[in-house]
Amino acid sequence: MRNRPEPTRPRRADTDAVRPAETHLIVLPGGGYAMHSAHEAEPIVGWLTGLGLAANVFRYPLDVRHPEPLLALRAEIRRRREQGAERIGLIGFSAGGHLAGHAALAPTEDPRESVQFAVLGYPITSMETETYRPSRIILLGEDAAPDLRRQTSLDRLVTAQSPPFFLWHTAEDAYVPAEHTYRLAAALSAHDVPHTVHVFAHGPHSLGLASGAGDAAVWTRFAASWIAEQIDAPATGTTDPHR
Repeated sequence: MRNRPEPTRPRRADTDAVRPAETHLIVLPGGGYAMHSAHEAEPIVGWLTGLGLAANVFRYPLDVRHPEPLLALRAEIRRRREQGAERIGLIGFSAGGHLAGHAALAPTEDPRESVQFAVLGYPITSMETETYRPSRIILLGEDAAPDLRRQTSLDRLVTAQSPPFFLWHTAEDAYVPAEHTYRLAAALSAHDVPHTVHVFAHGPHSLGLASGAGDAAVWTRFAASWIAEQIDAPATGTTDPHR
């Protein structure tokens, strides 16, 4: 009788499949909370599935006030967890990056809504600055109170229990300045939260996969390696949805 070969564990390299069945990534395209940018949606899922990861695009509600987008994303997280996902990763761009970070950082009493890691590309992180006001006006209104602006700013929500983050931006981004990434990175550092930050010298806003965009194009390679590390880490903050 021929001996069966022992199964091998996927290696953590860009060219190798990495598919733990219990990990699922939710992709949140940007668009200023007014639209969903197509190049930050299915192409991102295609890249992730090419790495062997399960992923889907979530088109959150547009032109609505807080907390409707957050509540909708949390419902999607619960749904994926009920389907068997132990680890939930979020990957968001621009306004989608704000929503991804919000879901990862805002307190929740339901462990099914927990997020194990987040990848944010040129994200809006602060509602307290005057940069990129259109998203803030859509989400919070023209005359949002200071407390509301603070409560929806990602850097204000970081705690020592926050999940790991991968952040990337370009220094030339004229729509969402790199200040947004720096603010969040400083808060993560202050609370000793694991994080990786890449700010590339050149490139406009809304690069997506950044193919052919010079140095910024390597963000996908860096992120693939980082995501593999998160998959290797023990999942925390989840419960068995079937209990």
